[in-house]
Amino acid sequence: MLGYLFPGQGTVRVGMGAWLRRRPVARAVLDEVDELLARPISALCVRGPLDRLVATEHAQIAVTACNLAALAVLEEEGFEPDIVAGHSVGELAALHAAGVLGRADTVRLVETRSRLMSGVGVTGGMRAVMGLPVERVEELAALAGTAEEPLVVGLENAPGHVVVSGSPAALDRLAELATDASKIVQLAVGNAFHSPLMAAAVPGWAEAVRAAPMSPPRVPVVPNVTGRPTTDLELIRDSLIAQLTGRVRWTDTVAVVDALGPAVEVGDSKVLAGLSRRTGARCLSMADPGTLRRLAREPAA
Repeated sequence: MLGYLFPGQGTVRVGMGAWLRRRPVARAVLDEVDELLARPISALCVRGPLDRLVATEHAQIAVTACNLAALAVLEEEGFEPDIVAGHSVGELAALHAAGVLGRADTVRLVETRSRLMSGVGVTGGMRAVMGLPVERVEELAALAGTAEEPLVVGLENAPGHVVVSGSPAALDRLAELATDASKIVQLAVGNAFHSPLMAAAVPGWAEAVRAAPMSPPRVPVVPNVTGRPTTDLELIRDSLIAQLTGRVRWTDTVAVVDALGPAVEVGDSKVLAGLSRRTGARCLSMADPGTLRRLAREPAA
């Protein structure tokens, strides 16, 4: 049994995708993605600048392009997943890997998602709270947030690694309250993703998701907002819509996948492999040159 985990937009960096372009099958996918987009993304991935690459309208597309290219390499090598999941925008590539979305529809949806989320008028932010259980972070967020300045847990990344998302003022209040945290890190993101501040993007996103052609998954999918495997197409569609304002339950997701067997991070990133290690789960990364050799030796060990 082998799980595929697809990274999200927080993994972008200048130079991403370089190793993928050395593989003809991956280069062909990256070129196809460029052709499908209103504005090609490859040159920005290669040369930056970083401030443009990390912008929401570019980052989500860049990471998805690399995710799809890395998936093509695994397919060429003869590997297939038994279960899939994707972190935040990575869920779209996971749905493609499961056969729910075609490649062109995956690219169109991520382009729509990035446009809608970057266009939200309300400004917010995200901070990683380290060293505290999620229950404590939920308590702190409730104390720091208000109806006018909301703050919620947006990402459960791993034990002791929880991300809060919401109003800048509420984030500042939480930082003052969280004296028991080992560290609080400001994330370089464009807004308060996976929080109520994304509500303005939901109607357009729901329309796009409901209009996209989807097929029943070939393998179970673990949606972010449930953290539980499913093959129910309507639940998968509803969960993809809810994800914009809903919590990413990644700790639960990793536990579900690891219970079945090892995982591989499918993209040009080692972030998810690192988060898996924090939970004691097994996860290789396609960004590691030795991963394909290890998978060939022990594809389901």
